[in-house]
Amino acid sequence: RHGLRAGGATPGDALGEIRTLKLILVIGLGVIVKSLLSHWKRIFGEHNSHPEECRLLYPLAGAGGYLFLTRHLVQRKTRSCCVAPPQDLQITDPGLLGSLDIEWKPPPNIQTSNGCTVKYKCEYRNAGDREWKVIFTRKLKLRVGFDLSRTAEVKVQTLLKGWCTNDVEVQSEWLYATFRVPLQGKLESEVQNFHCIYHDWEYLKCTWQPGLLAPRGVNYGLYYWYEGLEHTVQCDHYIQDHGVNMGCMLQNLSQAEYKDLSICVNGSVAATLLRPLYATLRLHNLAKPSPPQQLVVSMSAAEELRVVWSPPGGQTPPQCLEYEVQLAEEQGEAKAAWASVSTQVETAFTISRANRSRVSCVRVRGRTNNFCADEGFWSEWTQECFSVSRKEVKQLFILIPVILGLSSSLLIFTLIGQCKKKSPAGKPSHTLVGC
Repeated sequence: RHGLRAGGATPGDALGEIRTLKLILVIGLGVIVKSLLSHWKRIFGEHNSHPEECRLLYPLAGAGGYLFLTRHLVQRKTRSCCVAPPQDLQITDPGLLGSLDIEWKPPPNIQTSNGCTVKYKCEYRNAGDREWKVIFTRKLKLRVGFDLSRTAEVKVQTLLKGWCTNDVEVQSEWLYATFRVPLQGKLESEVQNFHCIYHDWEYLKCTWQPGLLAPRGVNYGLYYWYEGLEHTVQCDHYIQDHGVNMGCMLQNLSQAEYKDLSICVNGSVAATLLRPLYATLRLHNLAKPSPPQQLVVSMSAAEELRVVWSPPGGQTPPQCLEYEVQLAEEQGEAKAAWASVSTQVETAFTISRANRSRVSCVRVRGRTNNFCADEGFWSEWTQECFSVSRKEVKQLFILIPVILGLSSSLLIFTLIGQCKKKSPAGKPSHTLVGC
């Protein structure tokens, strides 16, 4: 205060200098904010460079404006205001029994040279399905399987992440498209009860019944395709009933595992159009193994029952199996009831000493576990179960003392006979301890 007076300056002059410095600071921050917004515009495109929320930052370009901008952008983690969706989403049919091509173009004016990665999230399903199937990709084209008897629904969005988004993933709005093929014939002419099982990972067996409106003399054919085949292939081993194809056996499908297997069952008869059936299968989700083999039950040193079995035959990968163990307990004269006690990947199970006396039977079956498939079919139960009858145990305890008694009596009579032989002729024999 004294310095200002000595120099001839007044408090008003000092206050003016402070205001000037504050104005310079505000102008500088405003320039920084404007530069950042221009950079944002170059990254995300002209049409989407200044969304409504971003425009609100312009009048806030004062003290703390840059900090507010940074905080605001971080809070917009998964909002879709700052990246455009893909363009020109199209679905086309290459004639592969339901495997459709999905193709799109990248968003306009998007730049990937600024340390940002562009990916796409594609979801698809048939109309009526509850869940969407999801694919993440950097490509602009996919081929996936649909049921062509229903409308195909597809949606795709852009995902942007990297330095340009402060390492936060930014999502665009969805872009939608649908596809449907013109269907021939009446719905009731389509085959019914179509069912497929992949036995032992060796062969696929599909069966069906004629449609309700299918005329007599109809001849059905099954066609299939999976990625790797140049064209569709017709079944060469039909299952017939009275000369009519009612099923098909397909072998050598290991190349189709974990891929979409597109199938069409169509029928032909003179002057009549029949509705074709389309299906997209995944073989690993249709697998059914044979029953487990070599079921053996033994008693351990701790008097526990140990149940051991071997994986089924066929081509089922052993590491892809899980097993269900069931026990039956005696209930008087009533029929034993089965109870599941374990679902496991191991091929052995131990029954404790406390519980083994109540067990009357053990059986095991297997199926593909959730590490290799989303679902699958249980095998049949082991052909024979191990029986532990409590009545037999009681009979065993009754026979043991009887056998011991007979053995003791036989031993005594043998000793007496030997003692008589050792006594001199004409003299009375005296039984001596130990003879």
